[in-house]
Amino acid sequence: MQHSLLSATARVTLSQPDVILGRLIEHFSEYADISTAERRGEIALSYGRAIVEADDESLTFRAEGEDDTGLAYMKHAVAEHILEFADGQQPKIVWVGDGVAGAPLPYFREMRVVSAHNMTPHMRRVRLKGRNLGRFAYGGLHIRLLFPPKGVAEPQWPVTGEDGRPVWPDGEMKLVHRVYTIRNIDVEKGEVDIDIVIHEGDDTPGSSWALNAKEGDLVGMTGPGGGSAGEADWYLLAGDETALPAIGRILEGLPAHAKAVVRIEVDGVAEEQALRSAADVDLVWLHRNGREAGTTTLLQDAVRAVEFPGDGTRLFAWAACEFAAFRAIRTYLRKERKLDRQDHLVVAYWRRGFDGDNARREKDESN
Repeated sequence: MQHSLLSATARVTLSQPDVILGRLIEHFSEYADISTAERRGEIALSYGRAIVEADDESLTFRAEGEDDTGLAYMKHAVAEHILEFADGQQPKIVWVGDGVAGAPLPYFREMRVVSAHNMTPHMRRVRLKGRNLGRFAYGGLHIRLLFPPKGVAEPQWPVTGEDGRPVWPDGEMKLVHRVYTIRNIDVEKGEVDIDIVIHEGDDTPGSSWALNAKEGDLVGMTGPGGGSAGEADWYLLAGDETALPAIGRILEGLPAHAKAVVRIEVDGVAEEQALRSAADVDLVWLHRNGREAGTTTLLQDAVRAVEFPGDGTRLFAWAACEFAAFRAIRTYLRKERKLDRQDHLVVAYWRRGFDGDNARREKDESN
């Protein structure tokens, strides 16, 4: 079934538009398909594309998506990075075309808790129910849960801003949000399972919410997003407990002819889970045995010890973990294994000493 493209345009007045165009292209080249010509670039992502042209005083953008979620993502990504690279300028970004400012985010759903229980001592599964979840079954493993303030029966949810980014409620209605993986989804029932690692301490909004979640509780959900594993015959899947839901879901989607080498770091035997797959799976659990998460080299050492297949085998390496392990594994795969961009995905799911989205911000520290 063919979809007609949705599109929107924006002309943004800037100083040094060519410089900012170059920064945009350089940034997106890490994970997008890029084509360039003089004073022009095209950025193609899984959910849409953006065409950008520079003149002496502005950048003109055309964002396209196959559905309202894809278009909203492209508008958001463009606006976010224009503002990041504008070096103190405050450019005005107003989109014209499909998608309406002030409307609910097309990738938002209001959900209610169905049930909650522990899978292991430190992994709790919360089942949520909502409407129209078909778009969450493809296009990424991850979602963002939006936690309302305590005691608020009717939360205010974000809406679409004129620049394409969400406008978030503030003050007493301010939301806390964290990124998680959809472990299971049943579109017909309108249900998703979210597995949440339970941390000790007061400043753990996701853990606290999961531990106290009761049937009927409201929570917001946006998504989907984030990368999965590409098509291959041989896979390396590596991560700590925060990546366990994603690894479990990836394994369940692999075909019988595939080989999967899986290395997962957890505290101990009690945190291991039964993982299903039609593929030929070589699974090793790595135990910290009481050492703090993010303080060992267990995962990167295990990745280095894996024997990769010979030439001619289609392979894909996927890893998600704490920031230090992420950098070590990504450097190894790129510099020593010399994997192409399309053959691996390594991400930081968290970072010791940082919370929420701050865990994934590299700035100028990336290799």
